[in-house]
Amino acid sequence: MTFVPEPLDPDDERPPFEQVASNLGAAIRTRRLGPGEKIPSHKELTELYGFARATIQRALRDLEDEGLVVSRKGSGVYVRNRTERPAGLRPYVEQAFSKSAVTIDFAGFSSETLHGALQEPLDKIRVGRLTPSSITMRILVPDMAVPQAAPVRLKDGADDKRLRDRMHDIMVGYTRSIRDAIAELGHLGLVTETRVDVRVHSGTQFFKLYIINNEDAFFGYYPIKANKVVAQGETIEIYDLVGKDTTLFHHSINDGESSGGAQQVQQARMWFDSVWDTIGRDFDLDAH
Repeated sequence: MTFVPEPLDPDDERPPFEQVASNLGAAIRTRRLGPGEKIPSHKELTELYGFARATIQRALRDLEDEGLVVSRKGSGVYVRNRTERPAGLRPYVEQAFSKSAVTIDFAGFSSETLHGALQEPLDKIRVGRLTPSSITMRILVPDMAVPQAAPVRLKDGADDKRLRDRMHDIMVGYTRSIRDAIAELGHLGLVTETRVDVRVHSGTQFFKLYIINNEDAFFGYYPIKANKVVAQGETIEIYDLVGKDTTLFHHSINDGESSGGAQQVQQARMWFDSVWDTIGRDFDLDAH
């Protein structure tokens, strides 16, 4: 089947190579260009997009850096097989906001990475380049009012309320920022329906999970590492859950039965709903 790209946005102010990379990346993520499929040649892409060959080359280099394509000498450029490299979260989050109804479920430690991944798509909604009609988010985080397996003091492995208070403040800060930014889109009339719910549970969160539009799931582990933090004015050596650069593994309902992607997404949704509906407790961000 001949690849036909989606039309580029005439109001997109990004450099041409970024527009082409974004357009091809979206085609890969939505399986219009499937794993292992050959990308059209430089000459064909030049004709399809109407940009110079150098622009196409730069766009393909960016896609290769992102892990979406692989260049094979003497053969061409191919969509990378999913098993070859972990996936990045941000492009899939942005792609999700191109749908009319956006749903994101997140289970993790503080929602810091989610907060970062949302900035670009929310900016695009503000300037009218993305136009979802509804945004619904559920955020599930550990209750720092109770002792956790981590963070704890390094010297004796003991619980320290100062560490929990610090993590509590970090979580509330990022989560409240997410809620307020999305609520603002509703207040401005840019999104018809918005909702962000937060629940806590008493268990330590040793992994992070994102479920995007009930179609894609990203899963990654929090390694525990020695760290130094400042809590209530004192520097404390701790064992910490480190998640900002966690490697995320991607599963999609579009992966096909042989890959098990659909089953992975189904099980992720089952796990999230089971915790949310049972031991999850509503958390009022404005009361903290």
